[in-house]
Amino acid sequence: MGAKITALNVFDVRFPTSTMLDGSDAMNADPDYSAGYLRIDTDQAGLSGHSLVFTIGRGNDVQIAAIKMLVERFAGMDIDEAFKNIGKITRELSSDSQIRWLGPDTGVFHMGIGAVLNALWDLFAKARKVPLWKLLADMSPEEIVAAIDFRYISDAITPAEALAILKKSESAKVENEKILRAKGLPAYTTTPGWLGYSDEKMLDLTKQAMADGFTLIKYKCGKSKEDDRRRLTKVRELVGPDFSIAIDANQVWDVDTAIDWVNSLAEFKLRWIEEPTHPEDVLGHARIAREVAPTPVATGEMASNRMIFKQLLQSNAISVMQIDATRVAGVNENLANILMAAKFGIPVCPHAGGVGLCEMVQHMAMFDAVAVTGHHSKRIVEYVDHLHNHFVVPTNVVNGYYIAPTEPGAGAEMFQASIDEFLFPTGTYWKGALKK
Repeated sequence: MGAKITALNVFDVRFPTSTMLDGSDAMNADPDYSAGYLRIDTDQAGLSGHSLVFTIGRGNDVQIAAIKMLVERFAGMDIDEAFKNIGKITRELSSDSQIRWLGPDTGVFHMGIGAVLNALWDLFAKARKVPLWKLLADMSPEEIVAAIDFRYISDAITPAEALAILKKSESAKVENEKILRAKGLPAYTTTPGWLGYSDEKMLDLTKQAMADGFTLIKYKCGKSKEDDRRRLTKVRELVGPDFSIAIDANQVWDVDTAIDWVNSLAEFKLRWIEEPTHPEDVLGHARIAREVAPTPVATGEMASNRMIFKQLLQSNAISVMQIDATRVAGVNENLANILMAAKFGIPVCPHAGGVGLCEMVQHMAMFDAVAVTGHHSKRIVEYVDHLHNHFVVPTNVVNGYYIAPTEPGAGAEMFQASIDEFLFPTGTYWKGALKK
Protein backbone atom coordinates (compact mmCIF):
# COMPACT_ATOMS: atom_id res chain seq x y z
CA MET A 1 0.00 0.00 0.00
CA GLY A 2 1.13 3.54 -0.68
CA ALA A 3 0.76 6.88 1.03
CA LYS A 4 -2.74 7.90 2.08
CA ILE A 5 -4.42 11.26 1.56
CA THR A 6 -4.81 13.06 4.89
CA ALA A 7 -5.85 16.61 4.05
CA LEU A 8 -7.24 18.63 1.14
CA ASN A 9 -6.68 22.38 1.14
CA VAL A 10 -7.94 24.97 -1.35
CA PHE A 11 -6.64 28.54 -1.76
CA ASP A 12 -7.94 31.61 -3.62
CA VAL A 13 -4.75 33.10 -5.10
CA ARG A 14 -4.94 36.27 -7.21
CA PHE A 15 -2.19 38.33 -8.82
CA PRO A 16 -2.80 42.02 -9.70
CA THR A 17 -1.76 41.78 -13.36
CA SER A 18 -4.44 44.31 -14.38
CA THR A 19 -2.26 47.09 -12.97
CA MET A 20 0.20 46.66 -15.86
CA LEU A 21 -2.36 45.40 -18.45
CA ASP A 22 -0.48 42.11 -18.68
CA GLY A 23 -2.84 39.63 -20.29
CA SER A 24 -5.08 42.29 -21.85
CA ASP A 25 -6.89 41.45 -25.08
CA ALA A 26 -10.03 42.36 -27.00
CA MET A 27 -12.29 40.29 -24.73
CA ASN A 28 -10.45 40.57 -21.40
CA ALA A 29 -9.46 44.19 -20.84
CA ASP A 30 -8.21 44.04 -17.23
CA PRO A 31 -7.44 40.49 -16.07
CA ASP A 32 -6.06 39.69 -12.64
CA TYR A 33 -4.39 36.34 -13.26
CA SER A 34 -5.67 34.01 -10.56
CA ALA A 35 -5.63 30.41 -9.41
CA GLY A 36 -8.15 28.18 -7.70
CA TYR A 37 -5.31 26.29 -6.03
CA LEU A 38 -5.53 22.77 -4.57
CA ARG A 39 -3.06 20.99 -2.31
CA ILE A 40 -3.51 17.33 -1.37
CA ASP A 41 -1.45 16.25 1.66
CA THR A 42 -0.52 12.67 2.52
CA ASP A 43 0.76 10.74 5.54
CA GLN A 44 4.19 10.48 3.86
CA ALA A 45 6.49 13.30 4.91
CA GLY A 46 7.12 15.78 2.09
CA LEU A 47 4.67 14.16 -0.34
CA SER A 48 1.82 16.38 -1.50
CA GLY A 49 -0.03 16.93 -4.75
CA HIS A 50 -0.62 20.39 -6.20
CA SER A 51 -2.74 21.77 -9.00
CA LEU A 52 -4.72 24.84 -9.97
CA VAL A 53 -7.48 26.13 -12.18
CA PHE A 54 -6.59 29.35 -13.97
CA THR A 55 -9.09 32.22 -13.81
CA ILE A 56 -8.74 35.98 -14.29
CA GLY A 57 -10.11 37.38 -11.01
CA ARG A 58 -13.77 37.63 -10.01
CA GLY A 59 -15.27 34.17 -10.06
CA ASN A 60 -12.21 32.53 -8.58
CA ASP A 61 -14.23 32.07 -5.39
CA VAL A 62 -16.87 30.13 -7.34
CA GLN A 63 -14.17 27.85 -8.74
CA ILE A 64 -12.83 27.33 -5.23
CA ALA A 65 -16.28 26.28 -4.00
CA ALA A 66 -16.56 23.70 -6.79
CA ILE A 67 -13.16 22.18 -6.02
CA LYS A 68 -14.01 21.94 -2.32
CA MET A 69 -17.18 19.99 -3.10
CA LEU A 70 -15.31 17.59 -5.39
CA VAL A 71 -12.34 16.72 -3.18
CA GLU A 72 -14.25 15.71 -0.06
CA ARG A 73 -14.55 12.08 -1.24
CA PHE A 74 -10.76 11.59 -1.48
CA ALA A 75 -9.87 11.80 2.21
CA GLY A 76 -8.13 8.58 3.24
CA MET A 77 -7.57 7.31 -0.32
CA ASP A 78 -4.44 5.25 -1.01
CA ILE A 79 -2.53 6.90 -3.88
CA ASP A 80 -1.23 3.62 -5.33
CA GLU A 81 -4.80 2.38 -5.58
CA ALA A 82 -5.80 5.73 -7.07
CA PHE A 83 -3.15 5.34 -9.78
CA LYS A 84 -4.38 1.86 -10.68
CA ASN A 85 -7.94 3.14 -10.92
CA ILE A 86 -7.45 6.64 -12.33
CA GLY A 87 -9.70 5.93 -15.33
CA LYS A 88 -12.48 4.78 -13.05
CA ILE A 89 -11.98 7.82 -10.82
CA THR A 90 -12.27 10.27 -13.69
CA ARG A 91 -15.45 8.59 -14.94
CA GLU A 92 -16.97 8.62 -11.46
CA LEU A 93 -16.15 12.29 -10.95
CA SER A 94 -17.86 13.29 -14.18
CA SER A 95 -20.83 10.98 -13.58
CA ASP A 96 -22.16 12.62 -10.42
CA SER A 97 -25.73 13.26 -11.59
CA GLN A 98 -26.42 16.17 -9.25
CA ILE A 99 -23.29 17.99 -10.39
CA ARG A 100 -23.79 17.12 -14.07
CA TRP A 101 -27.21 18.75 -13.94
CA LEU A 102 -25.41 22.09 -13.57
CA GLY A 103 -23.59 21.50 -16.86
CA PRO A 104 -22.40 18.10 -18.08
CA ASP A 105 -18.68 18.07 -18.83
CA THR A 106 -18.45 21.85 -18.77
CA GLY A 107 -18.12 24.84 -16.46
CA VAL A 108 -16.58 25.28 -13.03
CA PHE A 109 -17.27 21.71 -11.91
CA HIS A 110 -15.63 20.23 -14.99
CA MET A 111 -12.58 22.43 -14.44
CA GLY A 112 -12.72 21.49 -10.76
CA ILE A 113 -12.55 17.83 -11.76
CA GLY A 114 -9.44 18.78 -13.71
CA ALA A 115 -7.93 20.32 -10.57
CA VAL A 116 -8.51 17.11 -8.62
CA LEU A 117 -7.15 14.85 -11.35
CA ASN A 118 -4.12 17.07 -12.02
CA ALA A 119 -3.28 17.09 -8.29
CA LEU A 120 -3.52 13.30 -8.23
CA TRP A 121 -1.18 13.03 -11.24
CA ASP A 122 1.23 15.36 -9.44
CA LEU A 123 1.14 12.94 -6.50
CA PHE A 124 1.66 9.93 -8.78
CA ALA A 125 4.70 11.52 -10.42
CA LYS A 126 6.24 12.69 -7.15
CA ALA A 127 5.73 9.29 -5.52
CA ARG A 128 7.69 7.76 -8.43
CA LYS A 129 10.25 10.59 -8.37
CA VAL A 130 9.78 11.53 -12.05
CA PRO A 131 8.34 14.50 -13.92
CA LEU A 132 4.81 13.97 -15.20
CA TRP A 133 5.86 13.84 -18.87
CA LYS A 134 8.20 10.95 -18.06
CA LEU A 135 5.56 9.11 -16.03
CA LEU A 136 3.09 9.35 -18.91
CA ALA A 137 5.65 8.43 -21.57
CA ASP A 138 6.72 5.34 -19.63
CA MET A 139 3.18 4.06 -19.11
CA SER A 140 2.10 1.25 -21.37
CA PRO A 141 -0.34 1.98 -24.19
CA GLU A 142 -2.89 -0.12 -22.30
CA GLU A 143 -2.50 2.01 -19.16
CA ILE A 144 -2.92 5.25 -21.13
CA VAL A 145 -6.05 3.99 -22.85
CA ALA A 146 -7.49 2.78 -19.54
CA ALA A 147 -7.09 6.31 -18.13
CA ILE A 148 -9.30 7.87 -20.84
CA ASP A 149 -13.06 8.29 -20.78
CA PHE A 150 -14.16 7.44 -24.33
CA ARG A 151 -17.80 8.29 -23.71
CA TYR A 152 -19.15 10.60 -26.43
CA ILE A 153 -15.97 10.42 -28.56
CA SER A 154 -15.96 6.80 -29.74
CA ASP A 155 -17.40 7.94 -33.07
CA ALA A 156 -14.14 9.88 -33.55
CA ILE A 157 -11.65 7.52 -31.92
CA THR A 158 -12.17 4.10 -30.37
CA PRO A 159 -10.06 2.59 -27.59
CA ALA A 160 -8.66 0.17 -30.17
CA GLU A 161 -7.63 3.03 -32.46
CA ALA A 162 -6.02 4.91 -29.57
CA LEU A 163 -4.15 1.78 -28.56
CA ALA A 164 -2.90 1.31 -32.13
CA ILE A 165 -1.60 4.91 -32.29
CA LEU A 166 0.32 4.44 -29.05
CA LYS A 167 1.70 1.02 -29.99
CA LYS A 168 2.87 2.34 -33.36
CA SER A 169 4.97 4.96 -31.53
CA GLU A 170 6.44 2.63 -28.90
CA SER A 171 9.58 1.76 -30.85
CA ALA A 172 10.49 5.46 -31.21
CA LYS A 173 10.04 6.46 -27.56
CA VAL A 174 13.66 6.00 -26.49
CA GLU A 175 15.00 8.10 -29.36
CA ASN A 176 12.23 10.68 -28.93
CA GLU A 177 13.12 11.07 -25.27
CA LYS A 178 16.80 11.57 -26.13
CA ILE A 179 15.86 14.37 -28.53
CA LEU A 180 13.57 15.96 -25.94
CA ARG A 181 16.23 15.95 -23.25
CA ALA A 182 18.86 17.30 -25.64
CA LYS A 183 16.84 19.99 -27.42
CA GLY A 184 13.51 20.51 -25.68
CA LEU A 185 10.41 21.66 -27.57
CA PRO A 186 10.12 24.85 -29.67
CA ALA A 187 8.24 27.70 -28.01
CA TYR A 188 6.50 30.80 -29.27
CA THR A 189 5.72 33.88 -27.21
CA THR A 190 2.77 36.19 -26.68
CA THR A 191 4.63 38.44 -24.24
CA PRO A 192 5.00 41.36 -26.72
CA GLY A 193 1.43 41.17 -27.98
CA TRP A 194 -0.96 42.27 -25.24
CA LEU A 195 -3.54 44.68 -26.59
CA GLY A 196 -3.14 47.21 -23.80
CA TYR A 197 0.54 47.78 -24.55
CA SER A 198 1.72 50.88 -26.40
CA ASP A 199 3.27 50.44 -29.84
CA GLU A 200 6.64 51.29 -28.37
CA LYS A 201 6.41 48.63 -25.67
CA MET A 202 5.13 46.08 -28.19
CA LEU A 203 8.04 46.69 -30.54
CA ASP A 204 10.66 46.73 -27.78
CA LEU A 205 9.37 43.40 -26.48
CA THR A 206 9.30 42.04 -30.04
CA LYS A 207 12.99 42.86 -30.45
CA GLN A 208 13.72 41.15 -27.16
CA ALA A 209 11.71 38.06 -28.14
CA MET A 210 13.63 37.73 -31.40
CA ALA A 211 16.93 38.12 -29.55
CA ASP A 212 15.77 35.41 -27.13
CA GLY A 213 15.43 32.94 -30.00
CA PHE A 214 11.67 32.81 -30.56
CA THR A 215 10.67 32.09 -34.14
CA LEU A 216 6.95 32.87 -33.78
CA ILE A 217 5.33 35.78 -31.96
CA LYS A 218 1.60 36.18 -31.39
CA TYR A 219 -0.26 39.48 -31.17
CA LYS A 220 -3.70 40.20 -29.77
CA CYS A 221 -6.17 41.74 -32.18
CA GLY A 222 -9.82 42.66 -32.59
CA LYS A 223 -10.10 46.14 -31.12
CA SER A 224 -10.41 47.79 -34.53
CA LYS A 225 -9.20 46.99 -38.05
CA GLU A 226 -7.31 50.26 -38.16
CA ASP A 227 -5.47 49.48 -34.93
CA ASP A 228 -4.67 45.95 -36.08
CA ARG A 229 -3.35 47.14 -39.43
CA ARG A 230 -1.24 49.82 -37.76
CA ARG A 231 0.24 47.42 -35.21
CA LEU A 232 0.87 44.60 -37.69
CA THR A 233 2.42 47.00 -40.21
CA LYS A 234 4.88 48.15 -37.55
CA VAL A 235 5.58 44.56 -36.56
CA ARG A 236 6.21 43.47 -40.16
CA GLU A 237 8.53 46.42 -40.72
CA LEU A 238 10.50 45.33 -37.68
CA VAL A 239 10.61 41.54 -38.12
CA GLY A 240 10.73 41.36 -41.91
CA PRO A 241 8.51 39.56 -44.42
CA ASP A 242 9.36 35.96 -43.51
CA PHE A 243 9.30 35.92 -39.70
CA SER A 244 6.25 34.03 -38.37
CA ILE A 245 3.55 36.07 -36.66
CA ALA A 246 0.09 35.00 -35.52
CA ILE A 247 -2.94 36.91 -34.23
CA ASP A 248 -5.44 36.09 -31.49
CA ALA A 249 -8.97 37.56 -31.34
CA ASN A 250 -9.95 35.87 -28.05
CA GLN A 251 -13.47 35.03 -29.30
CA VAL A 252 -14.51 38.66 -29.84
CA TRP A 253 -16.00 38.36 -33.37
CA ASP A 254 -19.20 37.04 -34.91
CA VAL A 255 -18.58 34.60 -37.78
CA ASP A 256 -19.14 37.08 -40.62
CA THR A 257 -17.01 39.70 -38.89
CA ALA A 258 -14.21 37.18 -38.38
CA ILE A 259 -14.14 36.23 -42.04
CA ASP A 260 -14.08 39.83 -43.23
CA TRP A 261 -11.52 40.91 -40.61
CA VAL A 262 -9.06 38.07 -41.16
CA ASN A 263 -9.22 38.37 -44.93
CA SER A 264 -8.49 42.09 -44.61
CA LEU A 265 -5.23 41.17 -42.84
CA ALA A 266 -4.16 38.41 -45.24
CA GLU A 267 -1.28 40.51 -46.61
CA PHE A 268 0.53 40.11 -43.29
CA LYS A 269 1.02 36.36 -43.96
CA LEU A 270 -0.35 35.13 -40.64
CA ARG A 271 0.79 31.80 -39.17
CA TRP A 272 -2.75 31.46 -37.82
CA ILE A 273 -5.81 33.30 -36.55
CA GLU A 274 -6.61 32.14 -33.04
CA GLU A 275 -10.04 32.03 -31.40
CA PRO A 276 -11.88 33.94 -34.12
CA THR A 277 -15.32 33.35 -32.57
CA HIS A 278 -17.15 31.68 -29.69
CA PRO A 279 -15.21 28.60 -28.54
CA GLU A 280 -18.23 26.27 -28.79
CA ASP A 281 -19.40 27.44 -32.22
CA VAL A 282 -18.01 24.48 -34.13
CA LEU A 283 -19.96 25.19 -37.32
CA GLY A 284 -18.87 28.83 -37.16
CA HIS A 285 -15.24 27.78 -36.92
CA ALA A 286 -15.70 25.41 -39.85
CA ARG A 287 -17.11 28.18 -42.03
CA ILE A 288 -14.39 30.60 -40.97
CA ALA A 289 -11.73 28.00 -41.77
CA ARG A 290 -13.13 27.54 -45.27
CA GLU A 291 -13.50 31.24 -46.01
CA VAL A 292 -10.22 32.60 -44.62
CA ALA A 293 -8.06 29.87 -46.17
CA PRO A 294 -5.12 29.68 -46.62
CA THR A 295 -4.84 31.44 -43.23
CA PRO A 296 -4.99 28.56 -40.70
CA VAL A 297 -7.44 28.59 -37.78
CA ALA A 298 -6.26 27.67 -34.28
CA THR A 299 -8.38 27.28 -31.18
CA GLY A 300 -8.91 25.22 -28.05
CA GLU A 301 -7.84 27.12 -24.94
CA MET A 302 -11.51 27.73 -24.06
CA ALA A 303 -12.86 24.46 -25.49
CA SER A 304 -14.62 22.99 -22.51
CA ASN A 305 -14.28 19.28 -23.21
CA ARG A 306 -13.19 16.50 -25.53
CA MET A 307 -16.52 16.60 -27.38
CA ILE A 308 -15.84 20.13 -28.65
CA PHE A 309 -12.42 19.03 -29.85
CA LYS A 310 -13.97 15.99 -31.50
CA GLN A 311 -16.40 18.16 -33.44
CA LEU A 312 -13.73 20.70 -34.43
CA LEU A 313 -11.66 17.85 -35.86
CA GLN A 314 -14.56 16.11 -37.57
CA SER A 315 -15.68 19.39 -39.16
CA ASN A 316 -12.23 20.36 -40.51
CA ALA A 317 -12.65 23.53 -38.46
CA ILE A 318 -9.07 23.84 -37.18
CA SER A 319 -5.55 23.45 -38.48
CA VAL A 320 -4.04 23.74 -34.99
CA MET A 321 -5.37 22.26 -31.73
CA GLN A 322 -4.58 24.34 -28.65
CA ILE A 323 -5.16 22.29 -25.51
CA ASP A 324 -5.08 23.97 -22.10
CA ALA A 325 -3.93 22.36 -18.85
CA THR A 326 -6.88 23.50 -16.72
CA ARG A 327 -9.88 24.14 -18.99
CA VAL A 328 -10.83 20.49 -19.51
CA ALA A 329 -10.90 17.67 -16.95
CA GLY A 330 -7.17 17.52 -16.44
CA VAL A 331 -4.54 15.10 -17.71
CA ASN A 332 -7.04 12.36 -18.51
CA GLU A 333 -9.12 14.40 -20.92
CA ASN A 334 -6.06 15.94 -22.55
CA LEU A 335 -4.77 12.44 -23.26
CA ALA A 336 -7.97 11.92 -25.25
CA ASN A 337 -7.53 15.25 -27.04
CA ILE A 338 -3.93 14.49 -28.01
CA LEU A 339 -4.84 11.07 -29.38
CA MET A 340 -7.80 12.42 -31.36
CA ALA A 341 -5.54 15.07 -32.89
CA ALA A 342 -3.04 12.36 -33.81
CA LYS A 343 -5.71 10.36 -35.59
CA PHE A 344 -6.90 13.41 -37.56
CA GLY A 345 -3.36 14.59 -38.38
CA ILE A 346 -3.71 17.93 -36.60
CA PRO A 347 -0.76 19.27 -34.56
CA VAL A 348 -1.25 20.00 -30.87
CA CYS A 349 0.23 23.43 -30.00
CA PRO A 350 -0.74 23.97 -26.37
CA HIS A 351 -2.04 27.22 -24.93
CA ALA A 352 -0.06 28.55 -21.98
CA GLY A 353 0.66 31.78 -20.11
CA GLY A 354 -1.65 32.72 -17.27
CA VAL A 355 -0.71 31.36 -13.86
CA GLY A 356 1.11 28.05 -14.01
CA LEU A 357 -0.18 27.08 -17.44
CA CYS A 358 3.30 26.97 -18.99
CA GLU A 359 4.55 24.87 -16.10
CA MET A 360 1.66 22.40 -16.43
CA VAL A 361 0.90 22.04 -20.14
CA GLN A 362 4.52 21.51 -21.18
CA HIS A 363 4.23 18.01 -19.72
CA MET A 364 1.38 17.15 -22.09
CA ALA A 365 3.31 18.46 -25.10
CA MET A 366 6.37 16.48 -24.06
CA PHE A 367 4.33 13.30 -23.64
CA ASP A 368 2.98 13.88 -27.16
CA ALA A 369 6.52 14.39 -28.50
CA VAL A 370 7.86 11.22 -26.87
CA ALA A 371 4.97 8.75 -26.99
CA VAL A 372 2.42 9.85 -29.58
CA THR A 373 3.34 11.96 -32.62
CA GLY A 374 7.07 12.36 -32.02
CA HIS A 375 9.10 15.43 -32.90
CA HIS A 376 7.83 17.38 -35.90
CA SER A 377 8.01 20.90 -37.29
CA LYS A 378 4.34 21.78 -36.72
CA ARG A 379 4.44 21.60 -32.91
CA ILE A 380 5.16 24.80 -31.02
CA VAL A 381 4.18 25.56 -27.42
CA GLU A 382 3.04 28.96 -26.19
CA TYR A 383 5.19 30.78 -23.63
CA VAL A 384 4.42 33.96 -21.71
CA ASP A 385 6.98 35.40 -19.33
CA HIS A 386 4.72 36.11 -16.35
CA LEU A 387 4.65 34.86 -12.74
CA HIS A 388 7.04 31.91 -13.12
CA ASN A 389 8.96 33.03 -10.03
CA HIS A 390 6.07 31.85 -7.84
CA PHE A 391 6.55 28.18 -8.77
CA VAL A 392 8.84 25.64 -7.15
CA VAL A 393 9.81 24.26 -10.57
CA PRO A 394 9.46 27.21 -12.95
CA THR A 395 9.32 26.79 -16.70
CA ASN A 396 12.77 26.90 -18.27
CA VAL A 397 12.80 28.32 -21.81
CA VAL A 398 16.22 28.74 -23.42
CA ASN A 399 16.84 30.09 -26.94
CA GLY A 400 13.18 29.67 -27.79
CA TYR A 401 12.90 26.07 -26.54
CA TYR A 402 11.12 24.54 -23.55
CA ILE A 403 13.74 22.54 -21.67
CA ALA A 404 12.31 19.30 -20.29
CA PRO A 405 11.96 19.45 -16.49
CA THR A 406 13.71 16.70 -14.56
CA GLU A 407 12.21 17.41 -11.13
CA PRO A 408 9.36 15.15 -9.96
CA GLY A 409 5.76 16.29 -10.38
CA ALA A 410 3.35 18.01 -12.73
CA GLY A 411 4.63 21.56 -12.34
CA ALA A 412 1.85 23.43 -10.54
CA GLU A 413 3.34 23.66 -7.04
CA MET A 414 3.62 27.24 -5.78
CA PHE A 415 5.83 28.53 -3.01
CA GLN A 416 3.86 28.87 0.20
CA ALA A 417 5.20 32.41 0.54
CA SER A 418 3.53 33.35 -2.75
CA ILE A 419 0.25 31.86 -1.60
CA ASP A 420 0.48 33.77 1.66
CA GLU A 421 1.17 37.05 -0.13
CA PHE A 422 -1.50 36.82 -2.82
CA LEU A 423 -4.24 34.91 -1.00
CA PHE A 424 -7.47 36.84 -1.61
CA PRO A 425 -8.53 38.90 0.28
CA THR A 426 -6.41 38.24 3.38
CA GLY A 427 -2.89 37.88 1.93
CA THR A 428 -0.31 40.52 2.68
CA TYR A 429 -0.58 42.11 -0.78
CA TRP A 430 -4.37 42.31 -0.86
CA LYS A 431 -4.67 43.54 2.71
CA GLY A 432 -2.76 46.63 1.65
CA ALA A 433 -4.25 47.00 -1.83
CA LEU A 434 -7.88 46.76 -0.74
CA LYS A 435 -7.41 49.47 1.89
CA LYS A 436 -6.44 52.05 -0.76
